[in-house]
This record gives sequence, C-alpha cells and structure tokens, in this order.
Amino acid sequence: MSRPLVVTDCDEVLLHMLRHFGEWLGETHGIDLALGENPFQSMRRRADGQPLPDEEKWRYLNLFFDTEMARQTAIEGSVMAIGELQREADVVVLTNLHDSFGQARARQLREHGIEARIFTNQGPKGPALRRIVQEYAPSRAVFIDDIAQHIASAADLLPEMSRLHFCGEPAVAPHIPCALQAGHAHARLDTWAEALPWLLETLHEARR
Repeated sequence: MSRPLVVTDCDEVLLHMLRHFGEWLGETHGIDLALGENPFQSMRRRADGQPLPDEEKWRYLNLFFDTEMARQTAIEGSVMAIGELQREADVVVLTNLHDSFGQARARQLREHGIEARIFTNQGPKGPALRRIVQEYAPSRAVFIDDIAQHIASAADLLPEMSRLHFCGEPAVAPHIPCALQAGHAHARLDTWAEALPWLLETLHEARR
C-alpha cells in the first residue's frame, strides 16, 4: 500500500528567506525591503527612494540564491516537524527556483537537518504538484505553501488534496492574502507548533 505524501514549499515554510534577503539588499546593495508591506513591491533604492524595475528585482533575487543561501535560517520547529512527518509519510519539497538551484537547495536543507527530495518549478505550482502526485500515487496527500496563489492552483487541479496555507515569517504573515479566507485552503496556520498536529491528524484521516 502506498504511503501518504506531504509536499511542502521551502522559503517561509521551512527556512526564513525574506528577512535575510532584505538584510543582504541593505548591507550590500543599498536597497530597502519592507517586510510589513508587499516585500517585492516595496524594494527601493536607499539613495533616491526610487522603486526597482521588476527585472532588477528578479536579478537580485537570483543573485541572492546564487551566493547567499547560507544566510537562511530554519523556521522554528520546521526541522523537528519534518522529521516527525517523515515517520508517517513521504515528504518532498516543491520550491519555485530555477532548476539550476535544485542541488544547492537540497544541500542547504541537508545542512539544516532536512533530507528530502527536491522538485524545482517556475510559475503556479498546480501542474508540478499534479505530476508529483501522479508519480507517488499516495494514499493521502497534503500540500503546504506560503503563497495563496499556489494554494489556489493546487485547489484548482487537485481539489481532493488537503491544503495548508502556512507563512512562518511573523513580519509578513499578517499582510499576505489568506488562502483559507479565499476558500482554497483547508487551514491557515503559521507556526509548526500548530501545524504539525493538524498535519498528523490529516495524514491519519482524522481531519476531513
């Protein structure tokens, strides 16, 4: 019999990213990023207060992942929670990074104590998620992500899959669109202390 499957995002679910991205932008490039707003929309040059064009934002983001992944720290409880979940299910990571970053992401997570298969993706995650579910053919499946758009994409293509909207960055979590309120998530929980019991119950079919 196949095992249950947990598909989880990485940044702001397993590891902090935006806080470290913002620190690096300020220290190295003189760019301010406000976590309490839409972080990417808030990126401005400190010297003149001008917003960055989108192509520059993406260039800096790719440069961060190319050179600064070692800055990223684990979200409280994430490593322990993944270990607990792996007792009950297959756990894989679906991360919106270019394919060239896949090995670095796996190594990064391994250094934090998380050993998991990595799937890279660009754009909405529903299609990639469907391919993963088709490959594993799990008895039950759960998807975890911090971005409401990806939860909605999963709901559209895999309505039978349990979906948890989770943002582990306290400075960002109150300000993002909520997939639970939009009707696309089964739960919205932003700490692993809350999320792990819900996930274990879901994997054991206690939660419908």
